Amino acid sequence: MIPWLEGKAPFPALESALLEPNGLLCAGGDLSPQRLLNAYQHGIFPWYASGEPILWWSPDPRMVLDPAAFRISRSLRRCLRAGRYQVTLDRDFAAVIRACAEVPRAGQDGSWISRAMQHAYGELAQLGFAHSVETWIDGRLVGGLYGIAIGRMFYGESMFSQATDASKIAAAHLARFLEGEGYGMIDCQMKTAHLASLGAREIPRAEFMARLRALVAVPWQPGRWPVDGASQPWS
Repeated sequence: MIPWLEGKAPFPALESALLEPNGLLCAGGDLSPQRLLNAYQHGIFPWYASGEPILWWSPDPRMVLDPAAFRISRSLRRCLRAGRYQVTLDRDFAAVIRACAEVPRAGQDGSWISRAMQHAYGELAQLGFAHSVETWIDGRLVGGLYGIAIGRMFYGESMFSQATDASKIAAAHLARFLEGEGYGMIDCQMKTAHLASLGAREIPRAEFMARLRALVAVPWQPGRWPVDGASQPWS
């Protein structure tokens, strides 16, 4: 059994999370900005299917990516240098999260990014905590990603691609932008082969939390990122 969150009850200790399924910590609560921001600052994120109660997770180990360690394949580097695309920040958060929810994914029936989730993260975007990266070709949105920024910590949530390498292009520009802004870590949550190919790696939850606490403690002000903040040509 896992605890049920009532009202403003705090999250349980991370050490109480289940081993199977890995990281399931508790259920219930809500998707208010206060609850979500508190969760992320404590290494917890929501992930649940439509029709289920809200489920909160903190897996061990944790998949992370250091911005400076983003791995660029030869084919991706050629694509980046060709520059036949435009990359923007926070230009259309709603379109990105909607596309992430609607894109078909192998082995998945439907999406965990429900309308409630889209609304909740849209609120965080309006407050300057949630951010999007968009890849455009000929004025059409073809790829992107979104996540949460607190202090100098970025929490990646989801990405989508409707053209070759469109999401990787967005991720590469995000990593370069975050490195330039002094961000120390990107939370990738759980291991996938795709994330590993980009340079992400697993670390123990205890190490993740130690790094997270230091990064979220850095003084900062939430707000929209500059739309052209990732638009520099790739050398």
